[in-house]
Amino acid sequence: MQGSTMQTSLSFELENRKKELFKMAMRGKWKEVVSIYAADSKIHEVKITRSGDTALHVAASDGQEDVVEQLVEIISRGGLVHAEEVLLTKNERGNTPLHIAASMESVKMCSCIAMVKPSLIGAFNNDRETPFFLTALRGKKEAFLCLHKICEPGQGSSYCRRMDGETILHCAIAGDYFDLAFQIIHLYKELVNSVNEHGFTPLHVLASKPSAFKSGSNLRLWNSIIYHCIFVDDLKVEEPSYARESLIKSFKEEKNPNHPENYQSCINFFRLLGNALRIVVYSRDPKKQNKSDAENPEGSNVALNGKKNGKEPTPASEGQHICPSNYSTCIEFVKLIYKSILIVLGLGSNAIMKIREKKEKHKWSVQVMTKLLESTSMYEYEHTGETPQETQKDDGEETKPYEISDGDVQPLTPPNSADSSRSTNTQSTDNQKNSTNRKGGEPERETSEIGNKETAILIAAKNGVTEMVEKILELFPIAIHDMNAEKKNIVLLAVENRQPHVYKLLMKRNILRDSVFRKLDKDGNSALHLAATLGDYKPWLIPGAALQMQWEIKCL
Repeated sequence: MQGSTMQTSLSFELENRKKELFKMAMRGKWKEVVSIYAADSKIHEVKITRSGDTALHVAASDGQEDVVEQLVEIISRGGLVHAEEVLLTKNERGNTPLHIAASMESVKMCSCIAMVKPSLIGAFNNDRETPFFLTALRGKKEAFLCLHKICEPGQGSSYCRRMDGETILHCAIAGDYFDLAFQIIHLYKELVNSVNEHGFTPLHVLASKPSAFKSGSNLRLWNSIIYHCIFVDDLKVEEPSYARESLIKSFKEEKNPNHPENYQSCINFFRLLGNALRIVVYSRDPKKQNKSDAENPEGSNVALNGKKNGKEPTPASEGQHICPSNYSTCIEFVKLIYKSILIVLGLGSNAIMKIREKKEKHKWSVQVMTKLLESTSMYEYEHTGETPQETQKDDGEETKPYEISDGDVQPLTPPNSADSSRSTNTQSTDNQKNSTNRKGGEPERETSEIGNKETAILIAAKNGVTEMVEKILELFPIAIHDMNAEKKNIVLLAVENRQPHVYKLLMKRNILRDSVFRKLDKDGNSALHLAATLGDYKPWLIPGAALQMQWEIKCL
C-alpha cells in the first residue's frame, strides 16, 4: 500500500514537471528548461506536446542552437546508453531531434547531436527518411556536408534513399538545389545511375525541368542586359562549414562584434578587399602559394583556395571563358569591384538578386548536367531510360511533357482535356486515350511516365532543353536515333511539342537527314503532319494564330 502511494506520488510529481517544462518552453524561458533538465534525468525522455515532441525537439524546431547544445551536454552526462535512448526519442511523425535539426539547416545543432553517436544520422522516421536525407530534401547544403563528415566510413550511402526509392540526388535536383546536387555527385557517384520505384534517374528529373535552363527562360531587354552583366562563379567541391569561414556575414553571424550593426556593410567590404589582396599576392608568388604551414599543412591552403593542397582550378577546368587565361587577374578585379558595389548597396536590389539567382540556377544546372553525363557510361546511358530497375511499362504507352515539383510528377495536359489522362492498366494494349478523369476534372497523375522506351534526350526534346540535347548528342551521337513507344524520334517529338529551338539545333548538326528528319512514327505521321496538327499540349511559343502558322511553314 505504501509502495503504491509512493509510485503515485512520483508519477504526480513527474506530471507537474512535464507541465512546467511545457510552459517554460512555450514562453521561451529556455534557462528554466535547462535547469529542469539538469535537475532530473527522468524528464529527458518525457514528451511534452500532443505531437510527441520532447523539450529537445521543441528547442531544435525553434532554432535555439545554444540551448540544444546545453541540453545535449546535460543528456550526455547520463552515459552513452542513456544519451542514445533520449536522442532516439521520436515524435508522432517518427522524427528524432536530429531530424528537426537537419531540417533547420543548423550545422551547430546537427554536429552537437550527431557527435554523441554517429549512427543517429541513420535513424528512420515514418517515411523512412533519415536526417541525412532530410538535409537534401530541404536543400540544406551546410547541414548535409556536416553530417557527411560525421558519418561513419561507408555508412553514408545507406542513408541516401527513402521508401519510394527517391535518393538525395533526385530530391536535390527536383528542388532546384543544384549547388547541393553538385556536392552529392562528387561524394556519392553511385547515385548518378540510381532509379526510384517509377524508373526515374536524376538525369530524367533534370530533363523534365526546362525552367532550370536558360533555354527555358524568357527575359526582357533590360533584364537580359543585367543578366549578362552578372558574374556567377562555377560550383566547386566544398568543405563543411566548420572548416571554412564565410567572408560576407550578417551582423547576427558575427561571434563577438565590436562594431555597431550599421557598420556591417563596411566591415564586409574591407574583409572582401583584404581577402582579394591576399589571393592576388599568393597567386603572384608561387613560393608563398606552395609554402605550407608547419602546424596546419592543409589548413592554410583550404582557407585560401577552399580546396586541399592549394590546388586552384584552371580557367579551362572551370568552364568556358570569354577572355584568355592571362586576363584572369583583370577579370577577378572587375568581379571584386562588382561585388563591392553590391555590398555597399546592401547586396543589390531585389530585382537584381532575382536575376542573379536565375543565372546561378541556369549555370549550375548545366554543370550538374555535365557531371551526370560524364559519370554515365555509354552502356548505362542506353539502359537508364529504356529499362529502369524493376520497372515495367506498356509498349503502347507514351510519355507526355511533365513537370516535377518537390519530387512529384505532374503531366502538363490541360485539366478539361478529354484525353488528358491515359489508362494505367498494364493489361491494355495500344495507345488508347482515357475519356474519364478524376473527380473534380483533375487529370490522372502519371507517376510512371518514363517507360521502357523513354530516354533522357527524348524528354529533354519534349521540354525544349536544348542544352541537354546538345550535350547528349556531343557525348553520345548514337542517341539521335532514340525513339519512344510511338516510334517518334527526337525530331518528331520536338515538332509535336512545339519546340522550334530544338528543331533548329538539329538542323545545324551534321547528321543523316534522311534517317532523322524524314522519320515516320507508327501511324505514318511525318514532322510536317505533326506540325500541322493542333497541339494537345501547347501551341508554338509565339503569340497569334497567323504567326504560329508562319512558324510551322518556316520550320518545315
